[in-house]
Amino acid sequence: MSAIIPPSGPSGARPLSGRTKPIVYFIGLTAALAGLLFGLDVGVISGANEFIQKDFGVDDRTIENIVSSLLWGAVFGVLISGFFSLRLGRRGTILISALVFAAGSICCALAPSPGALIAARFFLGIAVGMASFVAPLYLSEIAPQSVRGALISMYQLMITIGIVLAFLSDTFFATYADLKPLATTISESVSAMAGGRGQMVMEAYFAVPWRWMLGVIAVPALLMFGGMLFLPESPRWLVLKNRVPQAREILHRLAGSPAEAERELAGIEDSLKIEQKGFSLFRDNRHFRRAVFLGVGLQVIQQFTGINVIMYYAPRILHEAGFNTTAEQMWGTVLIGTINVLATFIAIAFVDRLGRKPMMYAGFTVMGFGMLSLGALFHLGIGGGNISMSYLAVASLVVFIIGFAMSAGPIIWILCAEIFPLAGRDFGITCSTVTNWAANALVGMTFLTMLNVLGPGNTFLLYGALNAAFFVFFLALVPETKGVSLESIEQKLLAGAPLREIGRGRTALTPRS
Repeated sequence: MSAIIPPSGPSGARPLSGRTKPIVYFIGLTAALAGLLFGLDVGVISGANEFIQKDFGVDDRTIENIVSSLLWGAVFGVLISGFFSLRLGRRGTILISALVFAAGSICCALAPSPGALIAARFFLGIAVGMASFVAPLYLSEIAPQSVRGALISMYQLMITIGIVLAFLSDTFFATYADLKPLATTISESVSAMAGGRGQMVMEAYFAVPWRWMLGVIAVPALLMFGGMLFLPESPRWLVLKNRVPQAREILHRLAGSPAEAERELAGIEDSLKIEQKGFSLFRDNRHFRRAVFLGVGLQVIQQFTGINVIMYYAPRILHEAGFNTTAEQMWGTVLIGTINVLATFIAIAFVDRLGRKPMMYAGFTVMGFGMLSLGALFHLGIGGGNISMSYLAVASLVVFIIGFAMSAGPIIWILCAEIFPLAGRDFGITCSTVTNWAANALVGMTFLTMLNVLGPGNTFLLYGALNAAFFVFFLALVPETKGVSLESIEQKLLAGAPLREIGRGRTALTPRS
């Protein structure tokens, strides 16, 4: 769900052999907390929805708006990230996002009405969008070349771990936590400050599980803020601002050897000579427009596989499937999140061995089977007390999650990082990232309506059919980029090769008019 932003500059340089210093991993872990927060805020709403709906007495449409408001906020956050990261630096922008994470989480927990909660989640979404853009960028720019891929992969993994932790946190507050003593302590403190008024009202206010689910995320946000205070700025940004001595000092602290530090600095200076002219390239070059539209299409595909239908509404789906207790629904959600983390390692292990497209073909087949089988189970009358069919529904969800995590989850981002020419890469990745969040929001704000209008069976059959259509899209239009340099992909694209051929074939083509 988040962007993998590659370091600017030529591809294919060999990692150097200097030993990586421990501070590099501390920096990587601290910055990767942004991915953890990203996952926490995306995952936490799944378990909170039912309690919010009961507490406020709202309908499904309002719940859709509460879910999607964070995602529309993320769209805005991505759009402003470039401005802030250019002027305040990558580190400064992450610090701002951490404060917005913390403040937004507290505002969500204290929201007195559905409208206030929607506004608070939009505000929180700004931090999510900023983190999805700036944190991988910071990691790609500050990590030594020899461990850059590992640290960016750590960020991606932390997102999936954050989702699981959110599901576990929701399960704890929904089924095991005794909130009454906590609520009493807080209400007594607030009542004392207010002159002894409203203690019973405040006690009832803070005894609601969803407020704790949403509010507890402020803790890791403040931890990330504290950790980022001790981290250095991106050397690339410092060179961009003509602060080369500071950049050199940081690189020497981080690199495995002085020679590696100087090589990194020279590479940064070379990459900055390539002017980013994304919008003018988009306006004037139809071949670059093809790449941008392909990136946009890939992000729409990722979201309309149905992944966030599961992530945002898993307890509701499990309820429809016949699991009626809160504990069953919450632990089923934890299972789904855990499978999502574990299956991601399938992609990590095989994407560079088998290639992007074979993995995606397998993923669409598995996802389509999962969705179609789930839809068929609902048409057969699942949820009527037949526990065997209910467990088959869980198995269908698990199959779908495996298919997504091994393919569309990470590989769509890999492809989007590879298909854009260097001079337009920032523009292309921004367009694809904004599209990801917008499509994500559309999925979040329509699923319950589809469930109510079409019924569960037809809704899941529709998502299964979409996965079959996406298989055909990949077959016809998407290139195989395994083992192909970014320079070769760029050359073929701008020379006018068909999109599906820019990853293979001859490296030199006669430009088309």
